[in-house]
Amino acid sequence: MGLLILLTSTLLSAYFHPGRMVDAQTYFTIRSIALSIEPSTDVVRDTNVTLRCGAVVSSSGQQALSRAYTIYKDSITVYTKNTSSSEDLLYPLPEAKVSNTGKYKCKIDIWGKQLASDTKKLRVKGLSTPTLHLNKGVVTEGEEVTARCTAPDETGSIIFYFYKDNNEIAEQRGNSNRAEAKLRLSSTGFHRIHCTYTVIITPDSIKSNESNFVNVSVKAISITPALSIFPQSKIYEGDQLDISCTVGGFAYNSDSITLYLSQGTQLLSHGNTKVNHSMIALAKDSGEFECRLVTGRVAKVTTENVSVTELFSVPTLSMSPAEVFQGEEMNLTCRSENFASERLSKEDVKYTLDPLESRRIFNREAGVFSGRTLLHAYNYTCIAQAKGIKKRSKTLTVRPKVSVTHPKISAVGRVILARPFEILCQSDRGSFSIHYTLWKNQDWINTTEVKTAYQEALFTVTIQKPEEITDFSCEAQNNRHKEGLFSKKLSATVIVPLSEPTLTVLPDLSDVAEGHDLILICGIKGTPPVTFKWYRSDNAQPLFTTTSNHVSMDYQIPFLGSQHSGAYYCEAINPAKNTVRSQTVQIDVHMAMWKKAVIVASCLLVVSILVLLCVLRFKSKRVRMNRAVASVWSERPPNAANDEESSVMSNEPDVEYTEVVHPQPADPTRGDHAVPLRKGTDTVYSELQNSPHGADDHLGYGSVEYAELNGEQLLVQHSSLAVDSQQDLPVPVD
Repeated sequence: MGLLILLTSTLLSAYFHPGRMVDAQTYFTIRSIALSIEPSTDVVRDTNVTLRCGAVVSSSGQQALSRAYTIYKDSITVYTKNTSSSEDLLYPLPEAKVSNTGKYKCKIDIWGKQLASDTKKLRVKGLSTPTLHLNKGVVTEGEEVTARCTAPDETGSIIFYFYKDNNEIAEQRGNSNRAEAKLRLSSTGFHRIHCTYTVIITPDSIKSNESNFVNVSVKAISITPALSIFPQSKIYEGDQLDISCTVGGFAYNSDSITLYLSQGTQLLSHGNTKVNHSMIALAKDSGEFECRLVTGRVAKVTTENVSVTELFSVPTLSMSPAEVFQGEEMNLTCRSENFASERLSKEDVKYTLDPLESRRIFNREAGVFSGRTLLHAYNYTCIAQAKGIKKRSKTLTVRPKVSVTHPKISAVGRVILARPFEILCQSDRGSFSIHYTLWKNQDWINTTEVKTAYQEALFTVTIQKPEEITDFSCEAQNNRHKEGLFSKKLSATVIVPLSEPTLTVLPDLSDVAEGHDLILICGIKGTPPVTFKWYRSDNAQPLFTTTSNHVSMDYQIPFLGSQHSGAYYCEAINPAKNTVRSQTVQIDVHMAMWKKAVIVASCLLVVSILVLLCVLRFKSKRVRMNRAVASVWSERPPNAANDEESSVMSNEPDVEYTEVVHPQPADPTRGDHAVPLRKGTDTVYSELQNSPHGADDHLGYGSVEYAELNGEQLLVQHSSLAVDSQQDLPVPVD
């Protein structure tokens, strides 16, 4: 088990490391390998060449390493050797030949580790001159001669070529330096034979010089073919031709001879010693007749030319008129233009129509046939006949034209007002060419010719009013002998481009308030379907888009709020592809009525609260005044009236008070009794006491004026006044 582990470890180490271990003590590595060619990489033939393969191997032990060398030529192994020597491997090429030319490299293998050298190319120049030998110098025509061509000392893949009078007549390929070929010499006389060879060196080839020339004499055989034709001249169509093909010369074994009589590619007859053939001469028989004699591999030929005069020419079949329509009259004329007047007259030639049962066709006169055309194409042929000679014309195919049907008129694509559009005129049936004419009422617009099924009759027009679309019609004509046929009036939907866009707002702009619904109605003039889009000026994306078959549509904004205030507009587009835009409408959303009522009510409530506060404040101040007056009267002298009277009087007087601002000094007219007033707010109290008993009761009473200046001083001024006098009452200060 331990040995197995050790062996496995050794193999893995040898595989995964550049050096290899031969045994437990020896390691090695192949450092380099090189190939050299001595004496040079370019040599001439017969030079001794040596290929030297040297490898540099480093090892750790003293044991000699077993080395396996391989020499390659053009990637093919040509030499191998196993050795334990560290010396260079030598591969000799004694007397190198052209075939040794090639690319060489060497490889070393030590215990499975391999290393190959770079490639070196050896070039060997020069080929030996070939030699030619023939087994015979004199032969009879058709007899074979054996030629042998040799390339001295050459090796490799060689191709040999054999020539007769410098013309290549044979080729042999092989790996030998010698080749033989069987040459058959059929032409009599003297001929010069030589050979060459080529050595194939992939991917090139090298050609040798020419070999020696060998002369060969070829003798003719003593028999020849003989050809006779009667009559020999002035042969007309219809005459009988007698033709004979025989063997001339000394008697020969008839079993080895074959005669062939032929005209062009047609073999007329064949036999051994004599061949006869008789035939009625025709113009097409003019030409060369051949008599061929074949014996063994020899063939001899003799020919004679025969000229046959045409008795009458091949007829031609024509139709008139050149164009006919279904069911129309036509004439078919059969004529032979040329004839031999010395042998026959024009009247001797008879004409018939093939097929004889041609329907609706009648022989009106010699060579002229009349009738009506069929509804479909038909093939006709005529036959001219005289003195037993028949000649057939070429086939004439009569294709009657189909009359054009009523055309159909239609608009191509969309018809948009004031824009060019195309009108198509087309008939379901009718032979080409067809002329189509477009009319607008009685006015000619244009005419076009349709020659193939791939063409169309298209007319470009423009209309300014939708009702003009029905003014167009077209005419189709393919027979100039008949009037054209008219279509119906053009019927098509006219698309009117959009115009006059408007944006209507409901309710009225002045009534647009919060909580209401806003309706934006976009209206246009033009042809539906129409695509409507509503926009707000501050947004490039439409608020709403819809397509309708109506010329107006609405967009509703429910429950308006202040955020809906802004500028609005709409756009519209229809199949005319022109986008129109309405005017921009500014929408201001007003406050809701209930909010206004709340605000008014709130204002009234605030005012009411303020008034109430003022009233309460006023009453509060009056209470304070009453308390102050009571305190003044309580300080009067004891000789005053009794308490009851005082009480009565204190309850009776009418008190007036005024709050005054004193920005100026005291009035100088007040005399000595005047007291300077202080700046600020003074409260002046004046009390007028009236007796309930009348004016006389005022006697002894006066008016009392109280002045409270900023709550700091109290001024009391007495003056005796008449009861009805009020001139001395305090004057309010502005």
